[in-house]
Amino acid sequence: MLALASMVASGQAQAKPNHLGGQASPYLKRAASQPVDWYPWSAEAFKRAIELDRPILLDVGAVWCPWCSLMDRDTYTNFATAEYINHHFVPIKVDFDAVPDLVAQLQRAQAILNLPAGLPLTSFITPDGKLYFGGGYFPAEHKADKPSFREAAEEALKRYADKNKIAEESFQLEVVQAR
Repeated sequence: MLALASMVASGQAQAKPNHLGGQASPYLKRAASQPVDWYPWSAEAFKRAIELDRPILLDVGAVWCPWCSLMDRDTYTNFATAEYINHHFVPIKVDFDAVPDLVAQLQRAQAILNLPAGLPLTSFITPDGKLYFGGGYFPAEHKADKPSFREAAEEALKRYADKNKIAEESFQLEVVQAR
């Protein structure tokens, strides 16, 4: 009981299971126990984003990427951060090694928009598939010249509210699952 109270107080408690259970990818399996309500790349996730009128948080990473592991551990396992993500976004997690065509397109889109395009790849996408904001590694807390994940997410929500700007400054993805 004391251990559970400590986990809740530190923001490391587990919420309900997310949608990654049963995935074959080692990267997605590792995230199946995170409190973020992750979806795999799927029509279901895009449908949910349309229903809720929420932007998509797309996290691309790999098991062999140390920065991906760090962001998973420090940002996505934090209960308060997960609660924020689950309330404001439809989160999708993608394994870099499993869908190379999608990843190449995301990296190209972020480069065209003058956004970091390495790993981890953190993208914010409209429910109809327009990538409008993103970056790479975002630490849990603001560090020197690196905004925190929360700061980046707040900027993404601010930009999402400006539909005219998204129409002008976004990249329509070609590989969006049929809805």
